[in-house]
Amino acid sequence: MSDSDQIDQQSRPRRNRRTAAIRSMVRETRLDVGQLIYPMFLHADPDNVPIDSMPGQTRWSLPGLIAEVQRVASLGIDKIVLFPKIDESLKSPIGEECANEDGLIPEAIRRIKDACPDTCIVTDVALDPYNSDGHDGIVSEEGIILNDETVMALAAQAICQARAGADIVAPSDMMDGRVGVLRDALDVSGFEHVSIMSYTAKYASAFYGPFRGALDSAPKKTGSKPIPGDKKTYQMDSANVREALRELELDEGEGADIVMVKPAGAYLDVIKAIRDETNLPVAAYQVSGEYLMIKSASAAGWLDEQAVVLETLTGIRRAGADIILTYFAPQVAEWLNGN
Repeated sequence: MSDSDQIDQQSRPRRNRRTAAIRSMVRETRLDVGQLIYPMFLHADPDNVPIDSMPGQTRWSLPGLIAEVQRVASLGIDKIVLFPKIDESLKSPIGEECANEDGLIPEAIRRIKDACPDTCIVTDVALDPYNSDGHDGIVSEEGIILNDETVMALAAQAICQARAGADIVAPSDMMDGRVGVLRDALDVSGFEHVSIMSYTAKYASAFYGPFRGALDSAPKKTGSKPIPGDKKTYQMDSANVREALRELELDEGEGADIVMVKPAGAYLDVIKAIRDETNLPVAAYQVSGEYLMIKSASAAGWLDEQAVVLETLTGIRRAGADIILTYFAPQVAEWLNGN
């Protein structure tokens, strides 16, 4: 190319992309291990069981859980969220096992705090693992999810978890008013230091299927009463964004410390909208369906798993999430640490 062929352009954005060092220097969005929360599944059985619907994930026994928490802590993953698979014999229509201080989750919290006192434990607050009807709330004889009765049960669950040593309780039920009731209940019980990470905008998503397989927590008919086959009367319509801002306003007013969008990948616009409207930390959950799609495509050789995981998580950060819940957390820690 001769001098006469050069275009007359003083501003050339490609100069800032020329080398890896320059690209690193001007990078706008960074992904850090400290921003990640690792979701972990557990059960009371003595064996660790691979989860068929989520390749690479495990339903941990209590000893296995402790060993895994210690392993990921060595990678820099010091924040976890626990999801229990409860034995069918302990489930009931009102899910009272959720507040059993000798139950699986309180016992797991105590053991983790003994073994890894610096690990931040987040707990799920919802009835679906404990409810024989498979819903996040109590189902009436007419097949209606009872809001206020459910919220009272959730308050008891949150206090039980806090008493065991939970650092953050995360109501995922989407009942109206639950953040305020949980905040009041925790404060009155002496747990004003325990944070609430609210599932502010939890959508009635088709991406949850593998998770429900991991916990056997899908709605199901066990008796004569009608059971709603989905969770659309309490989880949000996937078409709505403004509704998420309404939920945000309520959660802020009721005392939430962190707000969350779930799922993440198909709701980047919601993450951005919430980020623009709040000064609270914003979390986003890269859910089981997102995980499985990446895992399946990578196993088939169609995608580069590491590259796609890092790209999707960076996209979630770029949309405005400060915190990401992802099943890839230990792998990401290894990649970012250069292992």
